[in-house]
Amino acid sequence: MAVRQSDAEWRGNLAQGSGTMRLGSGAFEGAYSFPSRFENGTGTNPEELIAAAHAGCFSMALSAGLSKAGHTPTRVHTTARVHLDKAGDGFAITKIELDCEAEIPGIDAETFRQQAEGAKKNCPVSKALTGTEITLNARLA
Repeated sequence: MAVRQSDAEWRGNLAQGSGTMRLGSGAFEGAYSFPSRFENGTGTNPEELIAAAHAGCFSMALSAGLSKAGHTPTRVHTTARVHLDKAGDGFAITKIELDCEAEIPGIDAETFRQQAEGAKKNCPVSKALTGTEITLNARLA
């Protein structure tokens, strides 16, 4: 199966240092810093990249499950909100909120709910993040 990689480089101390993160595919490279991670500074951060990965993985998993059940979606849009909070002497990702809106012709609400819960539980990124609370708000458009 596939092996993916990305890399990051950090220069300097935590508070004044800075770094860059780059996807192995070259599709994205961005700067990050203490302000972009722990405040509202310019740049990206690891949590934002986790959110993108989780939103993308969940959307694909939901689409796959729906299609397998005979309900090909027109659109699945997911936003993931990753919470980074103070925990003890450091920080921790304490919660991820998945918010999904989908357009699926001919599906009933209960079947959609079951498929969405299955995708939340079984997408590879959710499985990798099992130590974190993951919530789901899924609705039909």
